[in-house]
Amino acid sequence: MSTKKLTVAQAATVGVTLFSMFFGAGNLILPPLLGLQAGSDIVPAVAGFLVTGIGLPILGVISVALAGTVRALADRVHPLYSRVFVAAVYLAIGPCLAIPRTSSTSFEMLVPLLPDGLPIEAARLVFSVLFFGVAFMLALHPGRLTKLLGRVTGPALILLIVAVTGAAILDPGASVLAAQAPYDKGPVLQGFLTGYQTMDLLASLTFGIVIATNIRALGVTDGRGLTREICRAGVVAGLLIGIIYIGFAFTGMQLSAVIPDATNGALVLTESATRHFGSVGVSIAAAIFLLACLNVCIGLISCCGTYFSEDIPHTSYRAWALGIAIFSCVVSNFGLDVILAFSVPLLNALYPVAICLAVMGMFHRVCDRVPGLWAWVIGVVTVVSVSMSLRDAVAPELWLPFDALPLAAEQMAWVVPALVAAVVAVVLGLVRGDRPDTAAAA
Repeated sequence: MSTKKLTVAQAATVGVTLFSMFFGAGNLILPPLLGLQAGSDIVPAVAGFLVTGIGLPILGVISVALAGTVRALADRVHPLYSRVFVAAVYLAIGPCLAIPRTSSTSFEMLVPLLPDGLPIEAARLVFSVLFFGVAFMLALHPGRLTKLLGRVTGPALILLIVAVTGAAILDPGASVLAAQAPYDKGPVLQGFLTGYQTMDLLASLTFGIVIATNIRALGVTDGRGLTREICRAGVVAGLLIGIIYIGFAFTGMQLSAVIPDATNGALVLTESATRHFGSVGVSIAAAIFLLACLNVCIGLISCCGTYFSEDIPHTSYRAWALGIAIFSCVVSNFGLDVILAFSVPLLNALYPVAICLAVMGMFHRVCDRVPGLWAWVIGVVTVVSVSMSLRDAVAPELWLPFDALPLAAEQMAWVVPALVAAVVAVVLGLVRGDRPDTAAAA
């Protein structure tokens, strides 16, 4: 049966919309700092970063598209687990972490442009109220995001980024230093772990709900067509982000001998823009961050509001969007450093589970044939990742048995238990004589 297909222009617009929803604070901050710290080892570091920063998010988009929704994907573990996990993901990428971070990061970039003597905390409060007020108003119509993000703010952001990275590429500048910590040992693995902090895999599990709404508005309403167009949008967004990551990393590498002690990617981008555009460069860098963070904030409010209004009966999208905006506004005023400090243990708890769901979702026809495989693998990974994340947040000196596992020092202690759990599920199925669940696999 034939299905309606978006035109090339429509597919590109939807892809840019998804790119705009993805590309926020972490995507701007992390690659330039990686390039600066990796120095001469930039190639393996970027390769590792692209796996988690690009590969996994695209995998997540496709896995959810194949399953229909993230709840349908996680329901394969257990309906109750699915409800709790998906709610935790939406809260993490929403009002508890990612949404407040968009305002905090934007404000930090505007600080150099503020008049001397202006009270910073008062300015932060005023800015956050205005920022979330604008984001809330623009998020009131999630079905129209393609017109806003895909045709206006997304392309504008891309043009600003091209200006900064293009100037850096055309003017190589100073010599490149050797890699410094943490990229001086195992740059590939360190790049892989740094990619966690983009939060894009978690976001990829949730963005489909809004992208599907926009694709339906363009005339594609059947399940097969939606899956195809969501996957196409994921590929377009991934290519755009990947090119920008490489450009940003190269920009940072060029400054490895100029500002070797920089600890923030925002400072790296600002320095590069200032070197090539003078005092106007500060304004250009601030505009990039403001536009990127506003795009992401609008997208996240739309995603979270849509999910919770559909999941909880007798609640409205408008009420959820307003509540999320107000709560995020309050949290953002604690400052960027506090928000980033809280993000690491939370991401370490959720990311391994998200990785396993995305990988198994890609091969769901095979995984569905083994009774209990989903519950065994995801259950074990959840126990390991949550236990170690809680330990790291509350009592970092406490020793856990998981610390003795292979890859524990690399924050990937969950890998071997996941493989063992998969083997156990298969063996138990064979011992019990269970037949493959061909109905589920179909």
